Parts: sequence; C-alpha cells; structure tokens
Amino acid sequence: MTNVLIVDDDPKLLAMVRRTLSYEGFAVDTAINGKDALDKLAAQSFDVLVLDWLMPEINGIDVAEYLRDIDNPIPILMLTARDTVQDRVKGLDSGADDYLVKPFAPAELLARLRALVRRAHLGGAADSLAYAGLSLNSLTREVRRDDRLFELTPKEFDLLKFMLRHPRQVLTRRQILEEVWGYDFGGEDNILEVYIGYLRKKTEAGGEPRLIQTVRGIGYVLREE
Repeated sequence: MTNVLIVDDDPKLLAMVRRTLSYEGFAVDTAINGKDALDKLAAQSFDVLVLDWLMPEINGIDVAEYLRDIDNPIPILMLTARDTVQDRVKGLDSGADDYLVKPFAPAELLARLRALVRRAHLGGAADSLAYAGLSLNSLTREVRRDDRLFELTPKEFDLLKFMLRHPRQVLTRRQILEEVWGYDFGGEDNILEVYIGYLRKKTEAGGEPRLIQTVRGIGYVLREE
C-alpha cells in the first residue's frame, strides 16, 4: 500500500483529497501546515508527499527545499493556484517532482501520484551514465563535463538523466515531458524549452561544444555535432 502525506491549510480541499486517495487504496495522513508536515515526516516514512505551496508559518517551497537539503528522496507533488511558467520553475527547482494547478480534477491528481511512485521505484535503474565526456552519478548526484564538476537543480538532473539514458536517440517533447514531469504541460507552455536552456548553459559553461541538439518540430537529441 502506498503511504501518502497530504499537506494543505484548506480543510475542504484536504478532506476531498483524503477521501479520493483513500477510496483508491492509498494509506493517507494529513497535515495542515509546513511545520506539522515536517514533524510527521520526521516521525514516519511516506512514499509520496502532496504539498500545498501557500501556507502559514512554513510554506510548501520551504518544506521542499528543506527536504532536498537533508537529502530526503520522497517524491513531491506541489499544489498551487500559481500557474505561470516562472512559478512552475520555482516550484520544481525547490525540490518538487511535479506541479498541479488548482482547481484540479481528482483523476489527474491520481494519475500524477501513480506516475511519481512508479518513477521513484524505477529511479535507481542506472547509477552512472555517460556520453561524450558528460557524466552523471545518481548516488552522489555529481555531474561532470570531462573534468569540470557542476551542480544541477533536481529537475535539471532528472532531465539530463533521461537524455543520458537515450544518447543519439531523438526524443519528442511528449516523451520528455511524460518521463521527466509525468505529463504533457500543453502546447503553449515552454517549460521544457526553459530547462533545456538551463542545461545547455551549464553543460557548455567551459566552452565545450553543444551536446543537446534541437530537432525542429520534434524535440531534442543528445549527440555530438
């Protein structure tokens, strides 16, 4: 059984999500703010965290960043009314693995939670990946371009890991979004392009040639020019 902690200061939403997940067979616990959530996470093990962004005392961003800093690998689905690309980037960079905008359909919440749990179980399939001098280690979280060590945010790391698992293979936008984010953000949303730009800047910071190539009208490919 999957253990879920739901954190939200809205009693009605909290009750609705709890009923929905319990009906689908999840073991559900709840917290009404960030402090309550951190206390429960310290005392008990959970498989996935559903976390509201805007809360009193300690907000969802602070909770996600704290869990990331102490290297707690629990998958996080962040709930929020904020829906701009910049907000999504901020939420994902804080340590969240997925992002759901309020109001949302219960079926979409369930689908995303199942995808998060599934990806978490598959996450350790390859500890070390490398291509053309670019290397990544899932255990140490180290990323290198030849001898140059650099840091990635959690979502940048996941994106590069997926591409390193498929070097020289053309990956469609849909494939990347479904694997790394768990769903397709939509045709007008350019969050994938934003993160590709971040990765290019970091992987080419030492003047190295570009490895992440754009395949116009399709997606991206990791290959030498």
